[in-house]
Amino acid sequence: MTPLKPYLIRSIYQWIIDNDLTPYILVDAENSHAILPQQLIEDGKIILNIRPEATQGLSLGNDEIQFNARFSGKPMHIVIPIIAVMAIYAKENGKGMIFDQEGEETDKTPPPENKPPTRPALRIVK
Repeated sequence: MTPLKPYLIRSIYQWIIDNDLTPYILVDAENSHAILPQQLIEDGKIILNIRPEATQGLSLGNDEIQFNARFSGKPMHIVIPIIAVMAIYAKENGKGMIFDQEGEETDKTPPPENKPPTRPALRIVK
C-alpha cells in the first residue's frame, strides 16, 4: 500500500499556500540520505522554508522532497527523504501536522496473521 505521509505533506502544503502563509518543514537532519545545509542544523534537526519564493524546482514526491535554494548566498540542491520529514506547518500560526517518527515505514515486514478460531463462536438459541 502507498504510504499516506507524502499525500498529507502535499495537501497541507497546498492549504498553507492557498492561505498566503509560509510553509515550513521540520526535518530529521540525521537521516543519512538527506542532503541539507550542514551549517544550519541544530540538535540534529533543521527547519526549512519551502515557500515558492524561497525555493526553485520544488518537487513534493512520494519518496523525497527536492528543491534548489540559496543558503548564505550559496546555491544548494536539497534532498529530503519523506521519512525524515518530522512536521509541516505554517510559520504564521503554527497550524499543520507533526508526524510520528517511531516505527515509521522502517519496518516493512507484514504483521503476523491471526490464527482463525477452531470452532465457531456462535450457537443456536431457541
